[in-house]
Amino acid sequence: MQHALLSTSQGSDAVGLETDDPLIYRAKTGPNRPAVFEVASGRSYSYGELNLVVGRIAAFLAARAEDTATTRIAFLGRNSIAQISTCLACQRAGFVFVPLNWRLGASELKRIIDDCQPSLIVHDAEFADALAGMTDLSVPTLPAEGADGLWELAAQVQPLVPLAFEADRPCIMLYTSGTTGAPKGVVITRRNAFASAINFSMVGEVTANSVALCDLPFFHTIGLVAIGRTTLMMGGRLVISDRFMPDRTLATLGDPALSITHYFAVPQMAAALRAAPGWNPAALKALQAIFIGGAPLSPVLIETFLEDGIPLVNGYGMSEAGTAIHMPLDREMVARYPGSVGFAAPLLEVKLVDENGEEVADGEIGEIWLRGPSVTPGYWNKPEETASAFTDGWYRSGDLGRRAEGGVIHVPDRLKDMYISGGENVFPAEVEAVIGAHRKVREVAVIGIADPKWGECGIAFIVPHDEHPSAEEILAHCAERLASYKRPARIVFVEAIPRTASGKAQKHILRQTHLPS
Repeated sequence: MQHALLSTSQGSDAVGLETDDPLIYRAKTGPNRPAVFEVASGRSYSYGELNLVVGRIAAFLAARAEDTATTRIAFLGRNSIAQISTCLACQRAGFVFVPLNWRLGASELKRIIDDCQPSLIVHDAEFADALAGMTDLSVPTLPAEGADGLWELAAQVQPLVPLAFEADRPCIMLYTSGTTGAPKGVVITRRNAFASAINFSMVGEVTANSVALCDLPFFHTIGLVAIGRTTLMMGGRLVISDRFMPDRTLATLGDPALSITHYFAVPQMAAALRAAPGWNPAALKALQAIFIGGAPLSPVLIETFLEDGIPLVNGYGMSEAGTAIHMPLDREMVARYPGSVGFAAPLLEVKLVDENGEEVADGEIGEIWLRGPSVTPGYWNKPEETASAFTDGWYRSGDLGRRAEGGVIHVPDRLKDMYISGGENVFPAEVEAVIGAHRKVREVAVIGIADPKWGECGIAFIVPHDEHPSAEEILAHCAERLASYKRPARIVFVEAIPRTASGKAQKHILRQTHLPS
C-alpha cells in the first residue's frame, strides 16, 4: 500500500531542474570548479565530474527500482563522496534517500530498517558484517565501493536524463535522533530541502566562494542539508570528513590549500578543538565562524572563542524544519546576545505561544511554533504523531523560546524537560549553564524527578574534569547563583553523558541507567 506522505503525482507545481537539483546549473556554468574533497582519501571532484557520477548512480538505481514514487534507498556509512552522491542521485531519480545512523546498535538499526522498508541498502565495507549478522533481513545490500560496489557498477551505465518532479515529492527521510525515545522517520520533500538550503545560505552567508568542512554525520540534517546541500547548491566547495578527530579537524581547518570558511560543530566539539594541543587561532584566518547547534551553548565558551577572534554563531534547527532560527555572522551581536539562537530564518514564520495557543509577549516564555516551506509534511507511518505535531498548519516544536526586544530569540529548554518544583517552573538548561561554568565540570545534564515534598526536584549528572569536584562544591556554586527552587537536590557523577549525533543529551537513557524504577 502506498503511504500517504509518499503518494505523489506529476503536476503543475514542479520545481525547476536547475534550482531543485543542486548540481545541474553549477555543472553547466562552472564544470571545472572544485565541488567536493574527501579528507580521508584525498579524492576530489569538480562540479562537472560530480554531476556525471550522480547521473550514473541515478541511472543504476532507476534500473533496479520497482516504483519510483515510493522507492526508498538506505545508506549505512560514514561521510563520503559516495554517500552525498547517492543522496543526490536518489533525488534525481525520484527516490527517497534514507541515511542510517551507524552509531546505533544492530537491533536499533534493524527496527529502523523494518520501519522504512528500503528497496536497497548501500553500505560502507566497515558495516558489512553488522548487516550480515541481522536475522530476517530481506533487503538486498550493496557495498558503496569496491569491484562489485555501487560506485564501480554505476560507472558502466549512461547517466540518467534529469526529470522535473512535483515540489512536494519526498526526497529524503531522516530518522530523529531520539532524545525522548524511539526515532521517527521525518519526511523531507524537494520543496523542504530546497527551502532549508536557502535558509542556511542566507543566515550562514554561504556563497560560491565558501569552503565548508563537514564532519558532522550525513544522517543528520545539519550535515546532509545545512552543510552538504547548501554548499553545493551555492557553488561552493564541500570538504567531507568521515569523522571528528580534534587534531585532524584543526589541521584541515588550518590547511591554506583548502582555506575553510565555514565549519559546523556541536558545543562539545568546539570545546574539544580549543582544548587540543594544536589549537592555533592564527592558522584559522579564513574561517568566518564556527556554527554551533544541537545543544545549549555556554556563554563562557562563546567568550573564550571571541577572545581568540573566532565567533561561535549559534543556531536552532531540527530534522522537521532544517535551519529555523540563527544568529547572524556579526561578532558584536554574538557578544551582545550570548547563548541566544538569533532571528527567524527568512523563509520561516516563528511564533511563541502559551498553552492555549495564544502568542506571548516579548520577554515571556512560550512554545516555538514554525510554519513555512521547509517544514516537513509529517512522520513516516505515524499518522497520530503527525496530527499531534501540527495545529492550524503550524509545527509545534516542543521547545521553549523567549523573544527579546528587537526579535532575537533565546531557547531556555525543551517543553518536555521543564519541571515544576514548589510550584515554580525550572528549566534544566538554565541550571546546566550555571553548573557548566564551574571549572571542574566537563559536562552536565539536569533532569527533574518526582519529589514528595516539592512535587519535583532536580538531579544533576556531571562528568568532571581531571580535577574532580565534590558534590558539596557544586551545591555551594549553585547556592551563590541560583534561587533555592532551581538548585539540584542531588549530584550524580558519571563517566559520560549519552548524546545524539547532534550533541543533545539523551536524558531518557540517564533515567533508565541511573534511576531504576
